[in-house]
Amino acid sequence: MANYLDFEKPIEAIQDDIESAKARGDVDAVEILEKDLAKEVKKVFGSLSDYQKLQLARHPDRPYALDYMRLLMEDAQEIHGDRHFKDDLPIIVYLGWIGGERVMLIGEQKGRGTKHKLRRNFGMPNPEGYRKALRAVKLAEKFDIPVLMLIDTPGAYPGLGAEERGQSEAIARNLMEFSGAKVPMISVVIGEGGSGGALAIGVADRLAMMRYSVFSVISPEGCSAILWNDPAKVEQATKALKITPDALMEHKLIDAIIDEPLIGAHRDKKVAADALKEYFLTSLKELRELSKEELIEKRYEKLTAPGAFREG
Repeated sequence: MANYLDFEKPIEAIQDDIESAKARGDVDAVEILEKDLAKEVKKVFGSLSDYQKLQLARHPDRPYALDYMRLLMEDAQEIHGDRHFKDDLPIIVYLGWIGGERVMLIGEQKGRGTKHKLRRNFGMPNPEGYRKALRAVKLAEKFDIPVLMLIDTPGAYPGLGAEERGQSEAIARNLMEFSGAKVPMISVVIGEGGSGGALAIGVADRLAMMRYSVFSVISPEGCSAILWNDPAKVEQATKALKITPDALMEHKLIDAIIDEPLIGAHRDKKVAADALKEYFLTSLKELRELSKEELIEKRYEKLTAPGAFREG
C-alpha cells in the first residue's frame, strides 16, 4: 500500500480513480485521468516548499541504501564488522560491480517496519559503524577500488554507549582518513543528511544530492527547539537552515543535483537508481583521468574552499 503525504492527497485521489476505471475496464476514463494525473503532479511538485522537500526526504517509501545496492550492484558481497567491537547494522558495506566497475559501496540504512528500524537503529550509526566504513575505505585503497557512499541518516547515535566508545573520535577520524584516501571517492545524499552522522561518510571528491534530499547541520526540529523553544516553528526553521539541494548548490557546498523522477524516487525507484548510476559512472570516469597526486590535491582544494577568505 503506497503512502501519501498530505500535499500528495490530490494525486492519491486521481490515482484511486484510475484504479477504479481500470477495474471497470473504462479505457477512455483511464486515458483522461492519466492526463489529469500528469497535470496534478506538475502542479504539486512544481512548487514544493522546503518543508515539503524535507518530508519527501523522509518519506517511508523512499529508496534506502539497500534498495540502491540491489538495483545497482552485481555480484555484491557484504563486509561485516569493524574488527574492534561489533558489526553496526546502520552502516552497510558491499563489494561488487556497478556498470562493469568494481566498487566499494558504503551506505546508511534506516530500515522499514518496527522490527527492521530497531535492528538498524533508525539509521543512526554507532562509532563501530563508522570504523567499519573506514576499514572498507582502507581495503578499497589497498586494491585501488573506487568508493561510493550513500548518505541517509538523521544523525549519529547520541546514546551513552556510543559516546563511551568514542563517537566523536570515530567521526573525526573518518574526516581525516577519507580526505587522504588515494582512490576516487563519490558521496551522494539519497535522503536525509543529518549533521556529523552524514559528514562521516561525506568526505569525497564528488558530493551530490538527490533532488528531494536534505543536508543539514541540525534537524529542523532541533533548530526550532533551540532558537524559538517552539516545535511548531519547524517549517520556519527548515527554510532558514537552507538544507535543500538548490540552496547548497548555490553556496557551492555540493557538486551536483541528481535529477530523480519529478514525483519522487519513492514512486519510481528504478529510474532514480539509473540516474544515480549514471552520475556515479560519469564522475568516476572524470576522476580516473587524474593521477593519485592530482586526486588528493583537488580534494584538498574542494574541502578547504568553503569559508575561505582573503585579507585586505
